[in-house]
Amino acid sequence: MNPLKNVSVIRKLVQLGAFLLLVYGSTLGTFYLADKLSGALPALSCAFDMNGADICALIPFQHQMDHRLGPVISAGGEILQGLLPTLITLGTFLLFFVVLNKAFCGWICPLGTFQELLQIAGQKLGLRRSESLAPGVVQRMRPVKWAILGLLVFGFPLLTGLGYLNHDLGDPYCRICPSRLLTTLANGDSSELVVDTASTTTLILSLIADFLFGLMVALALTLRQPFCRVCPMLALHAVFRKLGLLRLVKQASPRCGKCGFCAKACPMDIREIHTEMEQRDVTFEDCTLCGRCVEFCPDRGVLQLKYAGLPLFRADSHYFKQRKKAQGAWEKGNLRALLAAKKPRRESGS
Repeated sequence: MNPLKNVSVIRKLVQLGAFLLLVYGSTLGTFYLADKLSGALPALSCAFDMNGADICALIPFQHQMDHRLGPVISAGGEILQGLLPTLITLGTFLLFFVVLNKAFCGWICPLGTFQELLQIAGQKLGLRRSESLAPGVVQRMRPVKWAILGLLVFGFPLLTGLGYLNHDLGDPYCRICPSRLLTTLANGDSSELVVDTASTTTLILSLIADFLFGLMVALALTLRQPFCRVCPMLALHAVFRKLGLLRLVKQASPRCGKCGFCAKACPMDIREIHTEMEQRDVTFEDCTLCGRCVEFCPDRGVLQLKYAGLPLFRADSHYFKQRKKAQGAWEKGNLRALLAAKKPRRESGS
């Protein structure tokens, strides 16, 4: 299959370009990149990365809860005055978000790209992979991203601003976010990979951060997108997904009930893509609009990526056959298979 016609290959190229821009962008030397393009990107781009070109929206949200809304409420001031910075950040976030919708996760986010690169490394090493999680595990994991968004991005910072919690909990999500460790380490800065003993709170948060980053790395070698499943940015996307111009659309056929290739291809284990037979917009809350389900749908036009109602990419039986063949060839090429092929040769020669 021509790589330039392979949507997954195209997506990887876009991801790598976005990774270089968001992690190393300011080294291009322009004023705006050095000073960050915005403070409301709908992807995990960390402010602790001094060379990054943008800052994700979760950072200012925490800051505004702690330093603006909380103090205004505690002083008995106008709530709208305290909310105004948050509303401005949210408005900027939406300007970006509407353009690509949840594809910021599947095509732009540096942490998502890193996890996919780890998955490729695991596959090439021949590690035994978990293609899908059990349905019960998936269902239990889905509320976690909402809890993290509500508690760590908005709840604890607001309570800190109100004076109920100590200042170390003013930005709790940033303190444990794997993107903070990834982007700083990618720039040769290991200062964030520490155990901070300044206080009991910072000690606990730094231990969680180090453990979470290590766990994500270990799991990503054998499990698709482990952190993405609990990422609060994915939850924030889910709130506004009906506003985005890019959508995953399904025109169910009778064969859908017997197939299920789309659900097997989905890195987020969204089985509803397979089982949904009536709803046309199937951009579910965990969807990252990566397009793999469309690639691996064998029936023409059943699944489509549409932008403002116009089809960008749709399922096609000819594409499916080529893509499935290319995927099989890709999976056969790994270290375990290479060693297994060499072993009989050595035995026959001895």
